[in-house]
Amino acid sequence: MEPLIALVVGFLGARLAGLAGVSALDGWHPALRVGLAAMFLLTAFAHFFPRLRAGLVAMVPPRLPRPELLVTVTGVLEVAGAVLVLIPAAAPWAAAGLILMMLAMFPANVSAARRQLPGVTPLGLRTALQVLFLGAAALVFAG
Repeated sequence: MEPLIALVVGFLGARLAGLAGVSALDGWHPALRVGLAAMFLLTAFAHFFPRLRAGLVAMVPPRLPRPELLVTVTGVLEVAGAVLVLIPAAAPWAAAGLILMMLAMFPANVSAARRQLPGVTPLGLRTALQVLFLGAAALVFAG
């Protein structure tokens, strides 16, 4: 649920800044880019913070090799996507990359829910959130 909060708070904060006169954030699209960046910076943090990282490593489906490396790589990609989505010229490409990454990572969420790992969001709610996150990234991609 924290990623959703980061997306919404980032979006609303940026939108308010735009309405207050910050011209770079004047509009829903730049505000959505900020919200998406906030969300991915938050989720990337979990990839490197030891207590949260262990849970992410456990979520990697058992059939995949080197789960620690996969968690590190996806964390780095999330940071890169978050930074690049803030650059207007790079935002569509960054959003496309984030969409592909979310689609590639979703099976890990399904696997974790089926294995009933502790602290994992139930699959129905996780699927709804994933659709929302994909939609936000698609709106950034579409411009």
